[in-house]
Amino acid sequence: MAIDLYARLGPDGIARLVDRLYHWMTVLPEAHASHLLHRADLSEVSRRLTAFLSGWLGGPDQYRAAYGEPMMRRRHFAFPIGPAERDAWMAALSRALDEVTAADPELHAALHARFAAMAEHMRNQSHDGHPAGRCRQHA
Repeated sequence: MAIDLYARLGPDGIARLVDRLYHWMTVLPEAHASHLLHRADLSEVSRRLTAFLSGWLGGPDQYRAAYGEPMMRRRHFAFPIGPAERDAWMAALSRALDEVTAADPELHAALHARFAAMAEHMRNQSHDGHPAGRCRQHA
């Protein structure tokens, strides 16, 4: 049986997760390059991610009303996201999850799996710098 992620985390938990994610992005050396892709003032980015996560985790769809269709992968095409960037983001997110869901291992595991799948979906570069997700013809 799937757990209701939004009900278990709640709006306060989502806000705390986003806050801790961006905290870890600023302090983890491996996340430094990903952090630099954001504006110095993370307040708008935090609001957008909080609104997105609400609906993505099964709660109220706050994102569409404020920002339009999410299309998160498309919105991130301008940024090269390869395995290193994916892993750096996941390192920061994992630290945030450790803090926010420490008392609920089942929630932690479910969220980590869901975010790992999203992080892989957002990848638009392969390990060799070529665009990911496109078929290449063999010579």
